[in-house]
Amino acid sequence: MDEEELKHTLTAEEYRVLREKGTEAPFSGKLLHEKRSGTYNCKVCGAPLFGSDAKFDSGTGWPSFDQALPGSVRELADTSHGMRRTEIICATCDSHLGHVFDDGPTDTGKRYCLNSVCLDLASDESKK
Repeated sequence: MDEEELKHTLTAEEYRVLREKGTEAPFSGKLLHEKRSGTYNCKVCGAPLFGSDAKFDSGTGWPSFDQALPGSVRELADTSHGMRRTEIICATCDSHLGHVFDDGPTDTGKRYCLNSVCLDLASDESKK
């Protein structure tokens, strides 16, 4: 799908975050308190990104995970807004997803901080 098609397929907020590297407001995402099991997929291309078993409540206001599915995301240096962060993008379609930090509370030590608008949940419950 090209950028013009995406502009008509995604909502304005989804396009701003996914394609223009925006951020949704904290505590506003529909998946922040999601508890169903399943796989979180990229909103643009549908690629599987995170398993629900990796999700945890970081208290930051965005869905957080301690690990991505193997090969699903790429990490890029991000020095925007006067900060040093590591951006994560979908390895399949290069859509912006959020950032990863080395302050996670689990054994991985990672906190993948995602924007809800970047994700679709393929719930295990919907497969029954």
